[in-house]
Amino acid sequence: MASVTDARNPVGRTTGHGAWFLVLPALIPILVLSAGPLLYGILLAFTDAQSGRTEPTRWIGALNFSDLLRDTLFWESFRIGLVWAVGVTALQFLLALGLALLLNQDLRLRPLARALAIVPWAMPEVVVGIMWRLVYQPDAGVLNETLRELGLGEGRDWLSGLSTALPAVIVVGVWAGMPQTTVTLLAGLQSTPRELHEAAAVDGAGAWHRFRAVTWPALRPVALAITALNLIWNLNSFALVYVLTNGGPGGRTRLPMLFAYEEAFRYGQFGYAAAMGCVMVAVVSVFLALFLVGRIRGGDET
Repeated sequence: MASVTDARNPVGRTTGHGAWFLVLPALIPILVLSAGPLLYGILLAFTDAQSGRTEPTRWIGALNFSDLLRDTLFWESFRIGLVWAVGVTALQFLLALGLALLLNQDLRLRPLARALAIVPWAMPEVVVGIMWRLVYQPDAGVLNETLRELGLGEGRDWLSGLSTALPAVIVVGVWAGMPQTTVTLLAGLQSTPRELHEAAAVDGAGAWHRFRAVTWPALRPVALAITALNLIWNLNSFALVYVLTNGGPGGRTRLPMLFAYEEAFRYGQFGYAAAMGCVMVAVVSVFLALFLVGRIRGGDET
């Protein structure tokens, strides 16, 4: 009987209870720091929670969400957030792809170039925001000084102009987010067998044809994954834009998370701000679901 039991439960196989015990150290922080606050925020969205009130918080159902549907300021911030997220994500990918292709070549100083390419990744967003505020500084900023030296005008106040604030912030977002996209795409490029490129070159294929026929098919799963993650991260952006413009001028860079922050901590409308957060979670979940469906279908096709 013992031999039969040993055969059914080989030494080293973890039982169901043992597996849960091993998973708990990673599961508990997720439940406490992620799932718990998320559930609390969803519950808060259905209340009239406010700061400084002496009356008990009341359950008001979907009233916050109905008010949100009529809030033109929120939907304007949502539009700005989409412009920001799509613009930053698209430019990040295109520039990072070009940089990854360059860093994949046999350059003389390739290790140094790769190290310099990830420098923005090592900098906190607050530091990046402060540094770029100095670059955009209207009187003595590097950008305006360079324009004056080149005779291209006297420069302008980039972060305070109604027409330039959002593009200027997008440039900073692209610069700050390029390294992780570059590293991910570079890893995908290096996983492509060189023999395929050599065979295509022997067949007379040019650089562009080799990229379309060999490089891109191998790189596409990695590209889709990092693009989806970048889009989600950029939709949830807060710190960088907060340091650069604090949502100004005139709300032209007020992203949805900035709007929710102002409602919660400037005006004390915790329930209303929580409803905004729920809407953003729903939007991000939709993007994530579309990405997963695309990956599943792509896996079925392959």
